[in-house]
Amino acid sequence: MSLTRVVLGLGSNIDRERHLRAGLDALSGFLSEMRCSPVFESQAVGIKSGPFLNLAVSGYSELPLGELDRRLKFIEADNGRYAPDRKGLPLDIDVLLYGDLLGNFDGLILPRAEILKNAFVLWPLALLLPDSLHPGEQRRFDELWQAARIEQQLWPVAFQWRQDELTPATLIQAFPPFR
Repeated sequence: MSLTRVVLGLGSNIDRERHLRAGLDALSGFLSEMRCSPVFESQAVGIKSGPFLNLAVSGYSELPLGELDRRLKFIEADNGRYAPDRKGLPLDIDVLLYGDLLGNFDGLILPRAEILKNAFVLWPLALLLPDSLHPGEQRRFDELWQAARIEQQLWPVAFQWRQDELTPATLIQAFPPFR
């Protein structure tokens, strides 16, 4: 079976570090050549809650799109996403890109619209895949980020996963928190 490059967005606003690490651990079980963007903290968008931590992840998978999406829902469920008494969002994993697919695939619209609407999606993508093209816009992610006029406050934060520091100290120093 052939491998498809997938790009995912991860976010959490409850026990954020633990849930993001659990999500990354689970993804590493079926994504090859997995790479992570720096991690960003931002105020919630669209819901009333505490601040989120977000990052983007790229890798390659043999899974068809529908099976990938189902597996992501299981990872979210394992982290309490669908618990009836949950407060906030323990773990959210969205398919941002699946190869170069464009369109509606059983309710999953690709590329995900949030890429161009939310700084907490576009900035991590621009750092992770600066030279890659957005399939719909046919522009590089770093160009899209430079041209973006998104009014959201976010800042890079230190985050370690498997002894790797995902966010470079130089990025954190260059963009201190807005608090």
